[in-house]
Amino acid sequence: MTALRVLLALVLLAAPAAAQAQTWQPRPGALAIDPHRYQADQHRLEMDRLRAQAEQREAFARQLEIETRLNRQQIEAARLPEPIQPPAPRALRSPEEERALRQSASGRRAAAASNVGQIDAWLDRPRD
Repeated sequence: MTALRVLLALVLLAAPAAAQAQTWQPRPGALAIDPHRYQADQHRLEMDRLRAQAEQREAFARQLEIETRLNRQQIEAARLPEPIQPPAPRALRSPEEERALRQSASGRRAAAASNVGQIDAWLDRPRD
């Protein structure tokens, strides 16, 4: 039994030594910390932090957009509909005023038609 205990104690004591042999050991005279690996780890951690911060801001913006949309819908739903107003009655004019308005409208139509005729004549002109 004692031999078994001694063997077991040797195995247990040898295990940490084997684990230590597998770790990275710097060269004598070299830095114990690899500055490039340390800088890369810092950059990676900073990028992760910035990415998480950007995702948090995007989620907050989406939340605000949804809340704004809901508030707007509630306000629009609470608003009373505008009453339908019948069209205003035509203004009553005397027959002289009506005739004067018709004549001026026909004069405007004739002027517009003559201008269009001038444009058509210019477009249809003979070209050299």
